[in-house]
Amino acid sequence: MPWMPEEQIRAARAMSAIEYLKTHEAGRLKKSSARHEWELTDHDSFKINEVTSAWHWKSRDIGGYNALDFLVKVDGMGFAEAVQFLSGQNPSYIPPLHVQEETVPFELPQKAPNCGRIRRYLQKRGISDPVMTYCIQRGLLYESLPYHNAVFVGYDEKQEARYAFLRGIHETGGRAFKMEQRGSDKRCSFCIPPKGSSVRVAVYEAAVDALAHMTLENNRADKYRLSLGGISAPKEGEIHKTFKKPAALETFLGRHPEVTEMELCTDNDFAGRWAAGQLRKAYGGKYRIIENLPAIEGADYGDMAAMEWDKHRQRKKTEKER
Repeated sequence: MPWMPEEQIRAARAMSAIEYLKTHEAGRLKKSSARHEWELTDHDSFKINEVTSAWHWKSRDIGGYNALDFLVKVDGMGFAEAVQFLSGQNPSYIPPLHVQEETVPFELPQKAPNCGRIRRYLQKRGISDPVMTYCIQRGLLYESLPYHNAVFVGYDEKQEARYAFLRGIHETGGRAFKMEQRGSDKRCSFCIPPKGSSVRVAVYEAAVDALAHMTLENNRADKYRLSLGGISAPKEGEIHKTFKKPAALETFLGRHPEVTEMELCTDNDFAGRWAAGQLRKAYGGKYRIIENLPAIEGADYGDMAAMEWDKHRQRKKTEKER
C-alpha cells in the first residue's frame, strides 16, 4: 500500500456513509419501513440510519459509520484507493464544500428483554456462566436489539455509561461483527471490578479476553480486569513506532491510586508482545509488572478459553460413548 499522510486518511474518514450515499449514489438507496432507516437496492440485508450514519450489513455481520469503511467493507475498494477517492485526490470525485464529521452523543444500544442469545454464544466461546452472570448483574454486559449483539459497557467515575463495544453473535468465515458504539469514550473502557479490594489490574486488548481469562482462572473476581479497547502496534519488520500510553489505562490508574501491580495479558502475537514490552517500559518504574501472555503463540485468552471448552465437550462425548 502506498504511504499516505495521516491528514489525508483523517480527511477520508470525515465523510459519513449516509452523506456519501445521498450525495454520490442516491440511486442505491431506498427507504425502509423503519423511521430514519434506509436500505441498499443491491443488498437486501443492508440498513443505514440517516441520523447517526450507523450501518449494518446483516448477512455479512459487518458495520460501521463512515464512508471509508463502507467503500472498503461493502464495495470492496482497496484502502488506499478509497482514501484517495474520498480525500479528493481522485479526479472523478467532487467533494462537498463542507465535509464535517457529525458529532453524535453517546447512547447505549437498546436492550433485549434477556441475554439468552449472547449467553449461548459466549458459552460456545468458552466463557463460563458464573463470569457472564457476574458481568450482567453489574451492568457490564447485555444483549442488544435488534441484532442481538453482545454489548460490553464501560463507565466513568460517576458510574455513568460512557463506552460500549459491540460484538456480533454470528460469525462469517470465522469472523464476527465488532464495533465501538459511536460517541464512546475510550478512557472509560470496559473493566471488570473485583468483589473486594485489590491492588492488581490485569490488562487485555479486548473485553472478551477479560471474560475468557477470568473463566480460565476459575471465575476468580480477585483483581481488576481492564480492556484497552485495542492496541496500536507496528507491523512485524517495521523499525519504529512511537508508543502512546493507552487512554483507558491512564484513566484507570488515575482513578485507582491503590493499584501497585500490573498484569500484562495482551495477545501472544507480534503486536501483543510488542505492546507488553512497551507497557513494561512505560510503567515498570512505578508498578510491579507481571507478564502473563497466553501460553500458545498466536493466541489470545479468548482462543484459550474456546480451546478449553472444546476439550470439555470432547471429554463429555467420550464419557457418553463408554
